[in-house]
Amino acid sequence: VQLQASGGGLVQAGASLTLSCAASGRTFSNYVLGWFRQAPGKEREFVATIGWSGGTYYADSVKGRFTISRDNAKNTVYLQMDSVRPEDTAIYYCAAGQTFATHPKYFGSWGQGTLVTVSS
Repeated sequence: VQLQASGGGLVQAGASLTLSCAASGRTFSNYVLGWFRQAPGKEREFVATIGWSGGTYYADSVKGRFTISRDNAKNTVYLQMDSVRPEDTAIYYCAAGQTFATHPKYFGSWGQGTLVTVSS
């Protein structure tokens, strides 16, 4: 499956932003989908994941502020980001895999990333 992330930009702390990731190629509904992020000088880290039936799991750092969702009819996964903080600044990547997991190794397909910058 091919993934294309979009929606990043520059926002102020406390604002909201929605990232989108459009998929093409294979049956979208068969995949577990995830969002990861990588800040400058840091390793890529897990943000959120959503399973085939809509079950979700979040990193503690974003729980209660971010919401992952999927629209199988549109082959798209979303990340609604509310109450953003400067520490949320990173390149955000969407990913697809076959296992409901948080480690990047379980996701075989990756989008190109979209940059989110949060100013204080």
